[in-house]
Amino acid sequence: MTTLERVPCTIVTGFLGAGKTTLLRGLLEKLDGKRLAIIVNEFGDVGIDGEILKGCGIESCPEENIVELANGCICCTVADDFQPAIEQILSRQPRVEHILIETSGLALPKPLVQAFQWPAIKSRVTVDAVIAVADGAALSEGMVSHDMDALAAQRANDEALDHDDPVEEVFEDQIACADLIVLTKGDLLDSDGLERAKAHIAEHLPKAAKIVVASHGQIDPAVLIGLGLAVENDIENRHTHHDDEEDHDHDE
Repeated sequence: MTTLERVPCTIVTGFLGAGKTTLLRGLLEKLDGKRLAIIVNEFGDVGIDGEILKGCGIESCPEENIVELANGCICCTVADDFQPAIEQILSRQPRVEHILIETSGLALPKPLVQAFQWPAIKSRVTVDAVIAVADGAALSEGMVSHDMDALAAQRANDEALDHDDPVEEVFEDQIACADLIVLTKGDLLDSDGLERAKAHIAEHLPKAAKIVVASHGQIDPAVLIGLGLAVENDIENRHTHHDDEEDHDHDE
């Protein structure tokens, strides 16, 4: 399978409540006709993302093309869960044209992207882009999330989670690995609030990354899909808090 034939994957990361599922559902509706599959990293009693997506009734993304990974944070279970999920999706007929991956709120993107370097995966799929979804309303008030209790509950419920970092560091790692930051809840912000939110992100923003503002969770799919960045080839250049930690390195 050549590079052109590899199935592109878009990784969508961001905290619980930031608006990942709303964004994905909007993408599904606007991309109707493109054969899609979704990997939802949902677990415990925290979220209902998978059920929300399954209920959207998009013909080009049937229910069997939505795979839920409920065993814990995808970056911590990537060796056990991710590759089988990819294999399951790639076996579908008609052939899937694009895969959307919604990580759990506390997932670190870098170990997941590094899994795309594994020989069994690299020849078949590629990371089209990493999208970080950030709560614009919370950031305008100097917070990374409006619901820190929900993040704490998610951490407590995830027995597989092997990184006990301050949520601010997780946020910084998500931004550091992103190709694009979607600032949600733009409809709730005035111009000053929007500038404060952007300033909160700017310190950790890779030079090549852009910030786009979404209102009511809506954004043009052309901004997010089909970027063709092959992020797995550049991920080592994206520096995070965990670069020197061998215990969170999932290279095969």
